[in-house]
Amino acid sequence: MKKALITFACLWSILPLAAQTKDRQFEIAKNLDVFNTIYKQLDMMYVDTLDAQEVIGNGIRAMLRSLDPYTEYYPEEKVNELKTIYTGKYAGIGSVIRWNMQLGNAVIEEPYEGMPAAEVGLRKGDVILSIDGESMVGKDNAYVSERLRGDIGSTFELRVRRPSTGKILKLKITRRAIQMPAVPYYGIRPEGVGYINLSQFTEGCAKQVRRAYLEMKQKGIKGLVLDLRGNGGGSEQEAVSIVNMFVGPGITIASNRGKTERVNHDFKTTVEPIDTVMPIVVLVNGNTASSSEITSGALQDLDRAVILGTRTYGKGLAQMSLDVPYNGQLKLTTNKYYIPSGRCIQAINYKHARGGYTEHVPDSLTKVFHTRNGRIVRDGGGILPDVVMAADSLPNIAFYLAASKDSNEVLLNYEIDYIAKHPTVDAAEVFSLSDADYEDFKQRVLKSGFTYDRDSEKYLKELEKLALFEGYYKDAKPEFEALKRKLKHNVAKDLDYNKETIRQIIENDLMTAYYYQKGGILNSLRYDKQMKEAVNILLDTERYHKLLRP
Repeated sequence: MKKALITFACLWSILPLAAQTKDRQFEIAKNLDVFNTIYKQLDMMYVDTLDAQEVIGNGIRAMLRSLDPYTEYYPEEKVNELKTIYTGKYAGIGSVIRWNMQLGNAVIEEPYEGMPAAEVGLRKGDVILSIDGESMVGKDNAYVSERLRGDIGSTFELRVRRPSTGKILKLKITRRAIQMPAVPYYGIRPEGVGYINLSQFTEGCAKQVRRAYLEMKQKGIKGLVLDLRGNGGGSEQEAVSIVNMFVGPGITIASNRGKTERVNHDFKTTVEPIDTVMPIVVLVNGNTASSSEITSGALQDLDRAVILGTRTYGKGLAQMSLDVPYNGQLKLTTNKYYIPSGRCIQAINYKHARGGYTEHVPDSLTKVFHTRNGRIVRDGGGILPDVVMAADSLPNIAFYLAASKDSNEVLLNYEIDYIAKHPTVDAAEVFSLSDADYEDFKQRVLKSGFTYDRDSEKYLKELEKLALFEGYYKDAKPEFEALKRKLKHNVAKDLDYNKETIRQIIENDLMTAYYYQKGGILNSLRYDKQMKEAVNILLDTERYHKLLRP
């Protein structure tokens, strides 16, 4: 009798689960049937002819957007974009293009060193007029970029106008396999510290880091700075391989866990490291994400490096690619990953059931974990650095100049003319814009009529509105008028006040134009206070080891 009761109880507990499964399957079938019927009715009776690829594609994209930002559908014609994300490779000319607001046209921004664009002599600012006879005038960046790419070995004619001379150049360019540089620069700093800038986790990047490190180690570096600032991530395996350079084999670096067993996977170190004692500082910021967080987080959890900068992005989700009919691909979020201490650093919860809103995990709800040495670390909010130090903020006027917020493109035009007047310049690590050159730039800005939104004026207007609403404005009007006079828009004054920051932006742009990405990085390191602090930590052995103790 007791056995029968137990059996009956087990069956009774299974029944609700079976009912839920049946109800869920019915809801899925019902909604797919409704979607199918609605589209058929639209296609049959809607006043205009529908483009099935566009309309249904919009429906698919809207469905995926309700989940998270990383789950995306790539139809056949866009699968190459996904391959470029994973590999960093594409077939083209090897150049960044940008939109010139003044001209309303795409222009060359930055040719990559050793690539076809650089080899045929394309320069910063060259205006893209046509590709194989097809006009590119007024076409947006995406349109132009798609036509610059093509099959490896294919040749096309590119017509550009060089703004400094006004001449039209006709160039024959042969497309090649372009590998975007994962390590745009590495080198030994004057203090004897090695520096590696890793910009992305594409296939083979770990080998590049390894070669760079071994070369510098042979020259006797005292420590290593690994710069992951702005690195949005990529391959998990490459991240594990980089960590494995500095820690021993058999350590689980990332544990992927999802809904089904097939997506669960542990990434472990498998080979002997190349160095387990060299002091390391990893630089991070709010745009350090995904595989960059696996690298920095694992080195922190294993007490193998000091992390310096600001809190990282907090992407603790992992994706895989699945084939879909008609040669498409679905990049699908399948699991969360957990780094050596056991924590998941995902910062945002995506609430699908209630309108698809997002919720940032508050610090008060994060859980405590411990590093190998017993230091406290937390989950749910990215990687919090061991040494928190913010980079210098960009003043408003510098942001508008650098981000082309003004339609006269005065910064770009000045840089183009400077390059035309100076065929050669000093080495990137010592180049400085002279006071006379900066004064020339300042006068150009003033003559151009450049304007920008000042935060102080904007907030003053908001305060005025609030004072009017609450009835205080009449009594406070003299004070408001006095503030308006003091906060009057004065571009000349702002250019003088923010001279050093704006000068650094111009220098960085110019060095990138003359010496490619490595030139811009080399020049900017002179002013980088986070880099200077990293070097100080590496040269202070006692402080370095103290930071890694509980």
